Amino acid sequence: MEEFVQEFRRAARGSGYEGRPLVEEFKRGINATICQRLMELEWQPSSIKQWYDRATVLNRNWRKSRREEERLRGQRDNGAPAPRLSNVGVQG
Repeated sequence: MEEFVQEFRRAARGSGYEGRPLVEEFKRGINATICQRLMELEWQPSSIKQWYDRATVLNRNWRKSRREEERLRGQRDNGAPAPRLSNVGVQG
C-alpha cells in the first residue's frame, strides 16, 4: 500500500484532480476489501491524506494478521499443543 500511495501521489500532482474526485480515483485504485472496510468505518476519512493514512494502516494490520494466522497454523500443523488458559494464574 505504501508503494501504491507514493505512486498515486506522484500521478495526482499533475492530474488536475483534487478533493472528492481525487478521493474517488484513489478508492478505485486500492484493494476492494480495504476500500470496503474503510467505507464501513463509523468515522470515514474525508481528505485524501486521511485516505492514504487509513488505507496504509488497514493494509499493514491485515498483513500482520495474516502472518500471525500463518504462524499459528504452522504451530498446529507441527503438532504443538494449543495453549491452555485454565491453568493461567493458578499456583500450586
